[in-house]
Order: sequence, then structure tokens, then C-alpha cells
Amino acid sequence: MSATAEKGPVPLRYWVLWSGILGAAIVVFYVLLTPIWLGIRALAWIAELGSRRRGR
Repeated sequence: MSATAEKGPVPLRYWVLWSGILGAAIVVFYVLLTPIWLGIRALAWIAELGSRRRGR
């Protein structure tokens, strides 16, 4: 069987599995990780402002 041989259709269970994993990854990234990242950036910004004020 060569690499260019025609393959059969993908079973429905694999489409469901792929969609579930993709959906979970989107939730983890946008719902969990983005707010954490934004919070860390906000803390860094506040710390930088504080250090600039103390440096004067």
C-alpha cells in the first residue's frame, strides 16, 4: 500500500473524539489560561509602575 493510496472514510467515533478534544482545548485555553495570563501581566504592570515611582 503506497502513501498516496485512497483511504476509506473516517469513522464517526474519531470525528466525535476529535471534536471533544478540540472543544476541551479551547475551553482550557480561553477560559482558564487567558485570565491567568492577563492577571500575571496586570501584576507585572502594577509592579513596574511602583518601581518607577520609587525610582524618582
